[in-house]
Amino acid sequence: MMQYPLTEEIGHPDLLVGRSKEFNFFGKWIANMPNRLSKSHVILARRKSGKTAFIQRLFNQLWSANGQVIPFYFNVREQKMWYPDFAKEYYRTFATQYISFLERNAELVRQQLSLEEIREYGQAKSVPTFVHDIELMLADERKENYDLMWGTVFTAPERFAALYDRRVLVMIDEFQYLSIFIYRDKECQRAHDETIPGSFHHIVESKIAPMLVTGSYISWLLRIASKYLEGGRLSDWYMDSYLPPEEGLQAVYKYAEIYKEPITNETAALINELCMSDPFFISCVIQSKYEGRDLATEEGVIEAVNYEITHRRSEMSKAWGEYIHLALQKINDQNGKKLLLFLSKHNDRDWTPRELKQELHLEPSESDIQRKLELLVEADLLEQGRSDIQYHGLRDGTLYMILRNRFEMEIATFEPKSDLRPEFHEEIMKLKADKRRLQGLLNHLSGIMAEHQLALEFRHRKQFTLMDYFSGVQDSTPLHVVNVKERYPFQRADGKNWEIDVLAVCDDGREILVEVKKTRDKIGLTEVKEFAEKATAYQQSYPAKRLRLAYLSLGGFTTEATQFCEAQGIGLAEQIAYEVLI
Repeated sequence: MMQYPLTEEIGHPDLLVGRSKEFNFFGKWIANMPNRLSKSHVILARRKSGKTAFIQRLFNQLWSANGQVIPFYFNVREQKMWYPDFAKEYYRTFATQYISFLERNAELVRQQLSLEEIREYGQAKSVPTFVHDIELMLADERKENYDLMWGTVFTAPERFAALYDRRVLVMIDEFQYLSIFIYRDKECQRAHDETIPGSFHHIVESKIAPMLVTGSYISWLLRIASKYLEGGRLSDWYMDSYLPPEEGLQAVYKYAEIYKEPITNETAALINELCMSDPFFISCVIQSKYEGRDLATEEGVIEAVNYEITHRRSEMSKAWGEYIHLALQKINDQNGKKLLLFLSKHNDRDWTPRELKQELHLEPSESDIQRKLELLVEADLLEQGRSDIQYHGLRDGTLYMILRNRFEMEIATFEPKSDLRPEFHEEIMKLKADKRRLQGLLNHLSGIMAEHQLALEFRHRKQFTLMDYFSGVQDSTPLHVVNVKERYPFQRADGKNWEIDVLAVCDDGREILVEVKKTRDKIGLTEVKEFAEKATAYQQSYPAKRLRLAYLSLGGFTTEATQFCEAQGIGLAEQIAYEVLI
């Protein structure tokens, strides 16, 4: 069973939607660790892209699996720290999480052990490495041998993996901050030690304790990796800020359900379209502080999306504001803004300083323009092109809209349009005109979200008869639903684990068991017999329950399957006409 010893910053676990590409890739990567086949990786993406949520979920999955790979997660905070204090925090975090895994004690992840407690554990459990490490660290601290102290600390995961024949996954979130927030002086007033990332120069090549690090400032982190972790020791993985369209739709429904925000099928598609399947953007719109927010109407969606883009205090605007502020600290003139806005708009190709000078009729020299472009690259607002003198804007539509709202009024070469609502109306008209695409999105969603939509429908209506949804049902008595569970696991007598797709519990002892299949082909006799067998096993486990069975197959049923279900009193449906989703 999935556990969450590490409190995930995303909040409710169900808010992490999609990322199937990332989970598939890193799932195989982790599976190869026991055979020493996994190379260290770095996940690169801007802030609010889901990096932290993703690796925190990896930690919880590995901890729950209790397999051969022990997870270690450390977040480098945006906070000045004295070198030995940082070393002790890093070691305490690793040791506590390691002990938590061994002892299956989830509470330890949330309550860090002291160095003394770690030493006592080592003595009590015959783990001499803990005792030796603590004594060595404290002795080096007394002698002010802080480099030796840090050497004991950062090598600990690999040493434990080697000594105890384990695999440790070292996850360091926001790795680039190691280069600016660790100070050699206790008052943290003099220059920081930018060489700390270089400590991992050799460790990063480990196959028994590979690293997975993240960074929100891509150019910055790549410079650090190039300077201190030479030779491609970290393999790059670029995490797209946007989900595939179908996963974006799932996010809309899931966020609306959790935040109890009314939407419809049509407005769900509109939110996903205007937010470009960006989960953070979707989250901002669902929780928007726009007064009078109504996401069950087309106009309400447009108003909320426009607010998140144009209002300086909106969550969306503040998130991008960090990046823009960083850029404007280095370059705060009209030419710089003009370059940034133009390249963000025309991000489908690379541009040279000469081309930009001619296109925008800029007065500065080509070398001055290039210096401005390089500063914008360092601020992660532009990207380097194929050559050293080529540049292009980020492929990020949300950034472009934020930039337009902030800078268009200042730049004469662009027509000022601080109100983006007409453009959103135009986007929606295009979507409506392409009814086939809109319906295709909704139909596809019905496939991947059928179980969830059915569960939502049961929760919303609470009182209904199975005949409202399924044919061939013999029980016409109204049901009063008090609880609905999705993918409910149970174990039959022989120990085999099974799962009920949708389980609705009623107040009179009746329970509805629904099997949901989303295949294109028709469901045959074998599949419906397996469902009947599953229901029998469930009944044996809970003999007091009065079961009502139903089968939803979006691909339909064969004649034999239909006849079997009719004989067994199993309700059948090939689609569900949902009234209200949230």
